[in-house]
Amino acid sequence: MAAKKFYAILAGRVPGIYDNWPKAQAQVIGFQGARFKGFATRDEAEAWLKNPTSGQSGPGSSKPALKSSSGAGADTSPRDGVVSIYTDGGARYNPGPGGYGIVQVYNGARKELSGGFRLTTNNRMELMGCIVALRELEHRDKPVALYSDSSYVVNGISKGWAKSWRKRGWIKSDRQPAVNPDLWGQLLDLIEGLNITFNWVKGHNGNPFNERCDELAVASSRLADLPVDSGYKG
Repeated sequence: MAAKKFYAILAGRVPGIYDNWPKAQAQVIGFQGARFKGFATRDEAEAWLKNPTSGQSGPGSSKPALKSSSGAGADTSPRDGVVSIYTDGGARYNPGPGGYGIVQVYNGARKELSGGFRLTTNNRMELMGCIVALRELEHRDKPVALYSDSSYVVNGISKGWAKSWRKRGWIKSDRQPAVNPDLWGQLLDLIEGLNITFNWVKGHNGNPFNERCDELAVASSRLADLPVDSGYKG
């Protein structure tokens, strides 16, 4: 879990700095054009309010693309007309009990999804978070911005690695078998025809939606009677 954060609300019901997410969330959820970021210290939050970053990551072409952000200045706030999806996943002990968490925001409407398996891996849960999010996607005709702290997932799609693996019968360029071909195949099928970008975000760096996804993933991994991850070959 991340340490205490400060949330700077630039555009919301009551702009300012908040020291907990529920209070900050009330200012932005359902507020069109909301703009905000989380920071480790109040000084950083105040500095951002005085000079907010103008660049925004989001959908570009119809092909999946990597847009990376690496710090507090990156703006990953939901935007009007764009389906913003935040995902996270992990497994305790890796491999071990695992879970994934998803937060989707579209024009102020928020949806959360989560799930878990009794024995799986970090990478499988990162992939599963994306798969479930896109499987449950309602607004398939809208631009989609997916945010993940997994470079494994983001690079696998953005750089075309997974597509190349599938073309070679799930064999990598080093002639070794690709790991998790069952999930990569599902993800490739789901992004087909979507106007989607995959964006890397630094985990536990003040992004409130990423932090919420982590909470959902951890909680799911601790549930009793989790199902079997039939695709995991331990």
